[in-house]
Amino acid sequence: MAGNASWEASDAHDSYAADEAMYLDAASTVAVSPSVIKAMLPFWLSDYANPSSVHAYGKSAAESLENARRIFASDLGAPAHEVIFTSGGTESDNLAIKGMAMALRSAQISDGDTATPRGDRTRRNHIAISAIEHPAIMESAQWMSRYFGFQIDALPVDSSGRVDVEAYETIVSHRTALVSVALANNEVGTMQPISELARIAHLNGALMHTDAVQAAGHVPIDMASLGADAMSVSGHKFGTPKGMGALILRSAAPYEPLISGGGQESGRRSGTQDVAGAVGMAVALHESVQRMRSVGEQIAESRDMLISAVLEAIPEARLTGAREPSQRLPGHASFVFPRVLGEALLVDLDTAGIMCSSGSACSDARDVAPRTLMAMGYDEQTAKTSIRMTFQTPLEPGQIRRIVHVLDSSYHRLAG
Repeated sequence: MAGNASWEASDAHDSYAADEAMYLDAASTVAVSPSVIKAMLPFWLSDYANPSSVHAYGKSAAESLENARRIFASDLGAPAHEVIFTSGGTESDNLAIKGMAMALRSAQISDGDTATPRGDRTRRNHIAISAIEHPAIMESAQWMSRYFGFQIDALPVDSSGRVDVEAYETIVSHRTALVSVALANNEVGTMQPISELARIAHLNGALMHTDAVQAAGHVPIDMASLGADAMSVSGHKFGTPKGMGALILRSAAPYEPLISGGGQESGRRSGTQDVAGAVGMAVALHESVQRMRSVGEQIAESRDMLISAVLEAIPEARLTGAREPSQRLPGHASFVFPRVLGEALLVDLDTAGIMCSSGSACSDARDVAPRTLMAMGYDEQTAKTSIRMTFQTPLEPGQIRRIVHVLDSSYHRLAG
């Protein structure tokens, strides 16, 4: 990671107060912007009609829904008709893994080719996921194993959290139905070579899903370039109220709907559509993409400054995740601090008004070593010393000095 000593210089023009709270847990969730609330409000108060209704108000709501779908899709490089609005990233992951795998299983069992031995009709009964996937992916795959006999393989990652492509090529085969690898890891910020992984999956006749929950709105995404058959997105990571998400599903991808009912979302996810939510998703993503284009480089630069400052002040600390800036989320810095539990550091940081985390916010476990770091080769004790700092606006030099000062004092006091 490129070093930058500018954080050390005193800056009388820092625009923050010394005791101002600092929120460094953006990978968990972020605030809803006023413009998103303003855009959503009419669809709760006045334009509230059911978009499936045939009267004028219903038609107006349907038009707003489809307009939001088009805007949302365009910012992800996808056709509008491939967007399925959901309740969030967890549902989108479940729909992708279970829906595509079940469709492939059903197609093989009902294959009318009587010349094919029945035992061969379920030959694609293998799912490959990276060893550091979100629980929504891992548990969905395990569900397919438990109830439908799919074999699950965890794809190994290297010390930076990148999928080992050489091992990947030996694991994915003509038996593989589906591969799922997140575009960016939430705990260590490492980006994956999804286009290359998708190419290899397709060469073996497998489908490719990527969880882009941490990446959407923060790094450029073009669905066509990625080559994925399905992609999951969660709105509250880029500025919508919680409980909103999307699954982008290629038209040609086999898919078995998991929610039955009125056939909304082109029959792929039944249930009365949340027009306000769709509008909020479109506005929030577009704002996030615009912010990425305008200050993305500054966010990455302040990330590198923060990393360099922490490692300089605390030589025992180690950066986790990718060290190459282009392979890491722009507003993501994560470390381990040997000999000091991450939870203890978090308490001191929180007391000083600096809010960050020790890993995924989607787990209730507090005394368990992060699975991601264990898969990357860290021992259990070291993995428990992890800290994650994530942000969506550039950090000022004075803020970095404050973070480092608190960390430095806390670490050396706790380490003895």
